[in-house]
Amino acid sequence: MKNNLTYNIGLAFLRITASALMMTHGIPKFQKLLAGDLEFGDPLGIGGGPSLFLAIIGEFICPILVIIGFKTRWAAAPTAITMAVAAFIVHGADPYSVKEKALLFLILFVTIILLGPGKFSIDKK
Repeated sequence: MKNNLTYNIGLAFLRITASALMMTHGIPKFQKLLAGDLEFGDPLGIGGGPSLFLAIIGEFICPILVIIGFKTRWAAAPTAITMAVAAFIVHGADPYSVKEKALLFLILFVTIILLGPGKFSIDKK
């Protein structure tokens, strides 16, 4: 089944759309960093600046790599971890409707980790 054209188109669609949607959350954080504003939540107790930097890696830099299909499985992991932190730590006490988006992104990026990039990527696997 992995040689099937529709399978590979589906993987590319999953990679590109999930990452593009994730970047809509990462771009404002990246702009915040560029503006010199390091105020950010500290869910892991490492400080606001480092937390912002890790969120930018997970929500902006890694999704770019996933879109082009470069080291896709490795690049999807920080995004999945970021969404796990968002769902279970940041929104842990919130109702399901609040953490739902983070859980959906977590599911999407874990799926990308499991399935890989597909034929239409730099990795071509």
